[in-house]
Amino acid sequence: MLSASISNDTAFHPSTFILLGIPGMQDQHLWAAIPFCSMYILALVGNGTILYTIVKERALHEPMYLFLCLLSITDLVLCSTTLPKMLTIFWFKSHKISYHGCLTQMFFVHTAFATESAVLLAMAFDRYVAICRPLHYTSILNGMVIGKIGLASVIRGLLFVFPFVILIERLPFCGHHVIPHTYCEHMGIARLACASIKPNTIYGLTVALSVTGMDVVLIATSYGLILRAVLHLPSKDAQFRAFSTCGAHICVILVFYVPAFFSFLTHRFGHRVPPRVHIVLANLYLLLPPVLNPLVYGVNTRQIRLRILDFFMGRR
Repeated sequence: MLSASISNDTAFHPSTFILLGIPGMQDQHLWAAIPFCSMYILALVGNGTILYTIVKERALHEPMYLFLCLLSITDLVLCSTTLPKMLTIFWFKSHKISYHGCLTQMFFVHTAFATESAVLLAMAFDRYVAICRPLHYTSILNGMVIGKIGLASVIRGLLFVFPFVILIERLPFCGHHVIPHTYCEHMGIARLACASIKPNTIYGLTVALSVTGMDVVLIATSYGLILRAVLHLPSKDAQFRAFSTCGAHICVILVFYVPAFFSFLTHRFGHRVPPRVHIVLANLYLLLPPVLNPLVYGVNTRQIRLRILDFFMGRR
C-alpha cells in the first residue's frame, strides 16, 4: 500500500528532473562551456566592479548610479541562477536536479528577468526626469523614492511569477522527467506534463505581454518624450551630453529585450527552428545583459570610467 502511494506520487511529481543541456551538442558540451564560463566570469567581475565603485565613491550616490546598482545586483542574480548548474552539466555531466530545486530555479530565473525589466523602466523614468524636469530631479527621485521603486520592482516580479509555481504543481508528469534544456523554465517544465497545459500557456503569454510588453511601451514613451525635449535644447553640447547618457541606456535596453523577445517568439512559434538554437538563445538572453551592461556603462559614463581607472592605477 505504501509503495503504491509512493509510486503514484512519483508519477505525479518526479523526485528529480534530468537537464540534457544543449540537444544535439552533447559531444561539444566540454568546449561549449569555455565561452559560457568566460562570459560568466566577465559578468561577475564587471558587475562587482560597478557595485564596488558606486558604493565606495560618495560622489556617485546619485539616482542614476543607484539605479545602476540595482541593475548590477539583478544581473548577478539573473546569470547566477543558471550558469553554475549549466557548467556542472557541461563539465561534470551532473544532469540531475531535484523537483523542488528545479521549481526554485525557475522561480528565480523568471523573477530576476521581470525585476530587471522593471529596473530598466525605472532608469528610463530617471532619464526622463533628469532631462525633462531637471529642476525637480532631486526632489522627485530622492533616496526613499528610489528604495521604494527597487522594492516595488522585486515585489512585482514575485507576484507575477509565483503563479508559475502553482500552475506547475497542479500538473501530473506520468514519469516524464527529461528536460531538453540547460536550466528549468516554466514552459520547458510544463511541456513534460501528461495533462492540458493551456492555463500555463495563457498565463505565460499574459505575463509576457502585460508585464514585459507594458514595460517596453512605457520605456519607448519615455524616450519619445526625452527625444522631443533634447531636440529643443539650445546648446549642441547639451544635446550631445544628453544623447550620450541616453545612448548607453538604449544600448542596455536593446541588449536585454531583443534576445529575450526573439527567444520567446521562436520558443512558441518557431517550430522549424532547431532545438539547440532555442537553447543557445535562451542562455544568451540571460547572460548577455550581465556581461555587456557593465561594459556599456563603464565606457559611456565618464564618472564611472574615471573612478575605475583611478582605482586600478592606485590613485585615490
